[in-house]
Amino acid sequence: MKSITINGSQRESVGKKSTKALRNAGQVPCVLYGGEAKPVHFFSPELAFSKLVYTPNAHTVVIKLDNGDTYNAVMQDIQFHPVTDRILHIDFYEIYEDKEITMEIPVKTVGVSKGVLNGGNLRIPYRKLRVKAIPSNLPDFIEVDITPMKIGSKIYITELKNDEYKLLHPDNTVVMQVRRSRLAIVDEVEEEEDEEGTEEGAEGTEEGSEATSEAPAAEESKE
Repeated sequence: MKSITINGSQRESVGKKSTKALRNAGQVPCVLYGGEAKPVHFFSPELAFSKLVYTPNAHTVVIKLDNGDTYNAVMQDIQFHPVTDRILHIDFYEIYEDKEITMEIPVKTVGVSKGVLNGGNLRIPYRKLRVKAIPSNLPDFIEVDITPMKIGSKIYITELKNDEYKLLHPDNTVVMQVRRSRLAIVDEVEEEEDEEGTEEGAEGTEEGSEATSEAPAAEESKE
C-alpha cells in the first residue's frame, strides 16, 4: 500500500485557546494513538492532508515531527466543520509491521459486464470493504472482474477471499450485482414480439404457397 508523508510539529499545549489559534493559522490539530507511550499531540498545515483526505484511495501515513520522531500510522478519524467543511481534527493510529490492523479498502471494478451491455444496471452497495492484515499485506484496492456478470448475477464476499488479508464482512454480503432495468425488460418483450411476428409471417407464406399451387388444378378441372 502506498504511503503519504505528513510533516508536523509537536504541540506543547493542548488547551482550547491554543487549538483555536492553530486553526485560525491554517493548522490542523492531530493526535496519534496506539503507541507504547502516551498519545502524541501534533499539528500540520491543512494543505498537507489533501492527498490523504480528498481521495478515494487508501494510504498509510508516515508522520515526521520537527523533533526528529517518526511514526507509521493510519488515519482513524477525522472531523470537519459543519459549515465550511474545513478539517478541524484528525486522529491517527500507530501501526507496527508485525501487528494486524483494520482498514477500509476501496473496491475497483475491471471489465464491462455482459448484463450491463444488455441493458442491466450495475449496483455496488459497498464502495469500500473492511480488511484486516499486517501493514505489508494491505492492498491498495480490491479488484473485481465484472465481465462475466449477467442480468441477475451477484458477487458475494466469499468470492473475494484472499490469503494475505481477511475480509470483515458476513459470507452472504453482496458486494455487487447486475439488476434488471426497464430497458432490458422492453428489449426482451420486443424480441419476443419479433419472433412471434416472424413465425406468423412464415405460416402466412406457407398458406399462400399452398393456395397458389392449388389454383392451376382448379382451372384444369374446368377444362
